[in-house]
Amino acid sequence: MSIIRSDMPIKADTSQPAIEAQGLRKSYNHKLAVEDLSLTVGRGEVFGFLGPNGAGKTTSLKMLLGLVLPTAGDGWLLGRPLGDPEARRRAGFLPEHFRFHEWLQAEEFLHFHGRLYGMSKQLRQKRVAEALEMVGLSHCSRQKLSTFSKGMLQRIGIAQAMLNDPPLVFLDEPTSGLDPLGRRQVRDIILAVKERGVTVFLNSHFLSEAERVCDRVAIINQGRVVRQGNLTDLLSGELEVDLRMGNPTPPLLEALGRLSQSVKLDGALVTVRVAGEDAIPPLAEAVVQHSGQLLALTPRRASLEDYFVQVIEGGA
Repeated sequence: MSIIRSDMPIKADTSQPAIEAQGLRKSYNHKLAVEDLSLTVGRGEVFGFLGPNGAGKTTSLKMLLGLVLPTAGDGWLLGRPLGDPEARRRAGFLPEHFRFHEWLQAEEFLHFHGRLYGMSKQLRQKRVAEALEMVGLSHCSRQKLSTFSKGMLQRIGIAQAMLNDPPLVFLDEPTSGLDPLGRRQVRDIILAVKERGVTVFLNSHFLSEAERVCDRVAIINQGRVVRQGNLTDLLSGELEVDLRMGNPTPPLLEALGRLSQSVKLDGALVTVRVAGEDAIPPLAEAVVQHSGQLLALTPRRASLEDYFVQVIEGGA
């Protein structure tokens, strides 16, 4: 019987996706939790996993990590079947509701997890120092976790998830309960992790944060993945254009209506919806032709939050 230690290299097949799921399904006592989880996460990307409460996100995450067995379907983690011990050992994980050992110092806490990974003492010393530096807590290495703020605990949690130098890390609501400064610190850490070539699977309710860090996203609703794709492509559809004018006359509004999908008037502000950027120059020309006084023109794409609400409400 061979023993795989954490300091023994694993030959990873980087040609395979970091995560692949095909028709994963999970039911508990005939109650369906996940109906169809089908997604692909490429190597080295930040992948956002989004959905309303009760959509099946937690159960999906547990299936991918091998913590619960799917009722049906297939999946692979780092090229290996879900639940494979070697693949699980190479994945980092920060759960949403973590319970850390508050009586331990930060470095003691990480050394404890390093021993759970089977790391040698020499490797633990190296990785613990690197992990603390990565999350900006080197100066707190001898400080007890009981004295840590919520943001510091989230950061030490990410350090724990990155301790085994994983090619794939799962972060479940890493900015939950944090103030704006704390969310920014965690966001910067996620981007730094990505720069190291690590694949990040991010489960988050903060859609504005996900929009800033994610390359691709999947939206799950009622147990099914209903949208999946590159974030830029998903948000590259219609535009809303704000036209601030001094004299929006009825003929001018009629002309703008012919050039757009909708027109909304609010005092001196006219908001029109158009199919894309090519429709913007004709709007300005119409204002000039109808003797309008154009003070400002501001195009706005739909945010991830707007897109998410549209998908969920449309699906419902």
